[in-house]
Amino acid sequence: MKRLSLFGLAILVVPGLLAAQQPASSGGNPTAEAALRMSKHFGGYLTSAADEVPADKLSYKPTDAQMTFGQIWAHLAMANRGVCSAISGMKAPDTPTRKGTEPKETLVKELKDSFAFCDKALAATDDSDLGGTVDMGFMKGSRAMAMFVYVEDLADHYSQVANYMRLNGMLPPSARRGGE
Repeated sequence: MKRLSLFGLAILVVPGLLAAQQPASSGGNPTAEAALRMSKHFGGYLTSAADEVPADKLSYKPTDAQMTFGQIWAHLAMANRGVCSAISGMKAPDTPTRKGTEPKETLVKELKDSFAFCDKALAATDDSDLGGTVDMGFMKGSRAMAMFVYVEDLADHYSQVANYMRLNGMLPPSARRGGE
């Protein structure tokens, strides 16, 4: 229970701290702009990791209950398109459902394309209807909540990927950039 409370507090505080470190928003959309900044932040780490993980490691997972690298890339590409579409109201590109067993080039391209779509969708989003209800496919909630869910999912999966990389003797991108 204490962990959940600390996590909830972090979700509420982190975007404000990030916004406080930056110059004042020119567009008056601090929530949407914070979501875009965090998407670019974690998207950079996740796509760098996807580029670096060798193709022969795509099926790696530490335990049977966990996702493989390939499944993580496929899940993120699908989730990014769905949630960013819900947040912005923009139609997501139609792409086939992936299992994570496709060739590395396919998975990495779709992951990068999904972040490009999110960048475009979030850049076009403003804070005028943060309380409006959106359907993320797996749950309904406010537009603001969808932004938090999106950023939390990216952080969760980057942590997962960073640990998988370390278990395979690789240094995660954030560790090389001094940010981990």
